Amino acid sequence: MTTATPLPLRDRLGLPDTAGRARLIGAHLVDSLGTGLILAFVLVYFTHTTNLPLAAVGAAVSTARLLALPTALAVGPLIDRQGARVVAVGANALSALAYCGFLLTHQAWQIVLVCLLAQIGHVGYWTASTGLVLLASPKGERTRWFALVQTLRNTGMGLGGALGAVLMTGGGTGVLRLLVVLNAASYLLASILLATWRPAAAPAREARTAEPGGYWEVLRDRRYLLLVAVNLSFVFASMILSMLLAAYLTVGLHRNASVAGALLVLNGVQVVLTQSIVARRLEGRRPTRVVAAGALLNAFAFGLFALLAAAPGWAVLPGLYAAMLVYNLAETVATPCREDLSVSLADPAQRGRYLAVYQLSWNVGQAVAPGLLTLLLDRGAAWPWLFLLVLSLAVVPGLLRLGRRPDTSCARHV
Repeated sequence: MTTATPLPLRDRLGLPDTAGRARLIGAHLVDSLGTGLILAFVLVYFTHTTNLPLAAVGAAVSTARLLALPTALAVGPLIDRQGARVVAVGANALSALAYCGFLLTHQAWQIVLVCLLAQIGHVGYWTASTGLVLLASPKGERTRWFALVQTLRNTGMGLGGALGAVLMTGGGTGVLRLLVVLNAASYLLASILLATWRPAAAPAREARTAEPGGYWEVLRDRRYLLLVAVNLSFVFASMILSMLLAAYLTVGLHRNASVAGALLVLNGVQVVLTQSIVARRLEGRRPTRVVAAGALLNAFAFGLFALLAAAPGWAVLPGLYAAMLVYNLAETVATPCREDLSVSLADPAQRGRYLAVYQLSWNVGQAVAPGLLTLLLDRGAAWPWLFLLVLSLAVVPGLLRLGRRPDTSCARHV
């Protein structure tokens, strides 16, 4: 009688083979750690270090982000010609330079300039980051790598945000400048780690097998454009953490903003602890159906959030935590397979351009969502959640249409 050989711990946890990829992992973690340090304090920094009012600072930062919208489209051809690793190294170096520029900024046009450079670096890195996964992942482990990257991002941003909050308890302009310096240093370190990483798969993964065409070829690919449109729903969903949750709690539910902090901690902890395990459980399933399940979970979560606007007081707090648990589950279910689809549906000969168009959905969504969600919240506490619910349900037919052609499983794309 033979006994089944138990799976290695790495497989039981849904983790990829990370041998020889420590510098890539370190780069992802350090990049996210630095982002978390300063993410919540950019407006505060410029209002404390310049003589400009908050409204002028906010307008300057928004202008920079709008000017940076075409960045992904410019980065795509660079990825096709130079490779994802080279672009990611340059993008992180540019971010380090931009944050050093924060220390010398005193006027509105200077805020626009340094924030524009920082946003270009940020968009360039995340456009190229999917290509980094392709360089790191052997056959059959790509979804696990996307899950690991999501875990590293949440871990780094959570730790960075916590460290930034702790340092800010001391207050003062000096602490804000220290946060900027630490952020610049983190981007520089991430750039060095990527520059010195030598992926074994680099020759095969980054070889240009054909002369890349223009963006016209991408725009003719209706199946990929459908995926980009579907992704907008998840972009809007992701914005509730930074743009909607705290405002909904204080304005719509008349609760203390500290509850939003607790819910954000729950999000980070749940994703970090469960992302790889959930991805492991979903291996072998059709990715379009997995992402559709994530959209349905999002719709359920947003329905719960909307109901809380009319719920009795005793039900609000447990309802908030229940809705957040479902929202977090949707994130862990949908994210790895969604990122995997963005690669598997792209033409390998011009993958950089495809990923640039996919990244553009993030840039557009992040630019539009703050104004739209706050406008809806002003009309009524439940309105933004109902909008998000309808949007999440609307993408399910599109995802099922994407899945009509035979797809391999989440774990087995090459």
